[in-house]
Amino acid sequence: MLTLAQIRLILVPMANSFIESKQSISLLWPFIRPYRLQIGIALFAVGVAASTVLVFGWGLRNLVDRGFSDSTGHYLNQALLVLLGIILLLAAASYTRFYLVYWVAERSIAEVRKKIYQHLLSLDPAYFETHKTGDQVSRINTDTTVLQMVLTTNLPMACRHVLTMAGGMVMLFVVSPLMTAMVLGVVPVVMVPIIYFGRRVRSRSRDTQGKIGEISSFSHETIQGLQTIQSFGYEKTAAERFSGLAEGIFYAAVRYIKIRAFLTAFAISTVFGAIGIVLWMGGHRVLNGQMSPGNLSAFIFYAVMVSGAVGALSEAMSSFNQAVGAADRIVSVLAQQPRLKGDTAGKAPPIGVRGKVSFDRVSFHYPTRPEQHALNGVSFNINPGELAALAGPSGAGKTTIFQLLQRFHDPEFGSIRIDDIDITGYNAHDIRKYMGIVSQDPAIFSTSVADNIRMGKPEATDAEVRHAAELAQAHDFIMALPEGYDTLVGERGSRLSGGQKQRISIARVLLKNPRILLLDEATSALDSPNEQAVMLALKSLMQGRTTIVIAHRLSTVQNADKIIVMDQGSVVAEGTHDQLYGRDSLYTHLAGLQMQAKAG
Repeated sequence: MLTLAQIRLILVPMANSFIESKQSISLLWPFIRPYRLQIGIALFAVGVAASTVLVFGWGLRNLVDRGFSDSTGHYLNQALLVLLGIILLLAAASYTRFYLVYWVAERSIAEVRKKIYQHLLSLDPAYFETHKTGDQVSRINTDTTVLQMVLTTNLPMACRHVLTMAGGMVMLFVVSPLMTAMVLGVVPVVMVPIIYFGRRVRSRSRDTQGKIGEISSFSHETIQGLQTIQSFGYEKTAAERFSGLAEGIFYAAVRYIKIRAFLTAFAISTVFGAIGIVLWMGGHRVLNGQMSPGNLSAFIFYAVMVSGAVGALSEAMSSFNQAVGAADRIVSVLAQQPRLKGDTAGKAPPIGVRGKVSFDRVSFHYPTRPEQHALNGVSFNINPGELAALAGPSGAGKTTIFQLLQRFHDPEFGSIRIDDIDITGYNAHDIRKYMGIVSQDPAIFSTSVADNIRMGKPEATDAEVRHAAELAQAHDFIMALPEGYDTLVGERGSRLSGGQKQRISIARVLLKNPRILLLDEATSALDSPNEQAVMLALKSLMQGRTTIVIAHRLSTVQNADKIIVMDQGSVVAEGTHDQLYGRDSLYTHLAGLQMQAKAG
């Protein structure tokens, strides 16, 4: 019989392993909980299937002891009918278990994926400055697939084999308590190495999943920048780097496989070696008349069943440890919280926004560049309806002003106000709905033209989408596309020219019709005729609305009501073109360069 020390040796490491796996269970349980009925039916089906298998052993005992001594064959005929009934019951239980387990698993993992994606969308840009996008995609796809395998395969298998092992142990005691005690003596020898090496499996699994995230990130970046790679002849170097990452995954996986292979071989050799000894001992007991042949046959059947269950559980524990590694990565993402203050304040969004914008002594560092001021004590006021231009050399802080105004980051010092309302006291989504931005490199998504424009107003009608496209001078080229507004534009708008993407982006903002327009030289990619047409549309839209332009062209700043000149994160001058030109050295220098370029 097992001693107390042996029982403790088995149970304590198993309990520790379960505690360490708790986060994986706690991660999945909220998504599984709504389907408790289906899970209950599936577990009942697992119990029925395990019970039918146990019945086979008892039937084997009776068949050997009684069926072979019945010369009429009547008992064998009855045994066949009973066997067919049990097989049908086993088949029905297996179908029910398989269908419900897979249904719950697929449904739950779909919810996990949606949760991760929605959570990533809620995080501010500071998170993605330090975490690669491809790695986050890997967590949505690869890590959830590992959890899916556990739910669909390993967990049901573990439940079935636990029931089989428990039932088999009971039947072994019924058949021969003495021989059962011998079998149990082998259990610590098998389970302790399985639990010990299981922790190493978990560590190796985390390494492998992390390297998969690295290769996903690298492939994502390089494929998106394929034209740049080809232009610089970087294909060979990129391929070598990818090969190195792929080899890293291979060697990490090999270390993981070695441990699992050792566990499998160890469990099989130990368990079946014990069965061989038990078979030798049982054979002598039959020869001495201490056991019937049927009892020995049943004992061997149940011993093989229990040993098979132990071996299968070792495999399942390895997979559970792998799942915990994947769960760790998912939990680390879901544990991230937006750094923006006020996002959970629960305030009602401001209404009746007129569009006044104020920066008051705003200072800010990007998280990845804490030693360098992006903005340093920036203050200015833009009145409703004004056209304000941000001018200055590259790195002066112009784009950072756009970032902070949209609450992608919050200032470390000072305040940003819209209509005298501090925007940090409100949900970022409620602030952004009053703004529309057109950048130099517009984000175009791999959907239809209409869907890209409709991002500005998801509930917009087809007529509204068309009207916005007409104002942006985009309608004519859209209608020339193969399927008009339903044409798919390809990844990042690869089927469109730069000017076409810019006009779709402008149409998107026109459809949103915001109170505050943010234009990063929005017409820079357009040819002269279309530029003039779009400027007329924007001029009409800007009436009564606040517009802030990051200016690179003299024509833009000359028409501005206010020019804010920036350098090294600070405002160095403010005024109109006539007030600044010839009086502020930096602005005069920048305007002079523009004049020379235009004259050239």
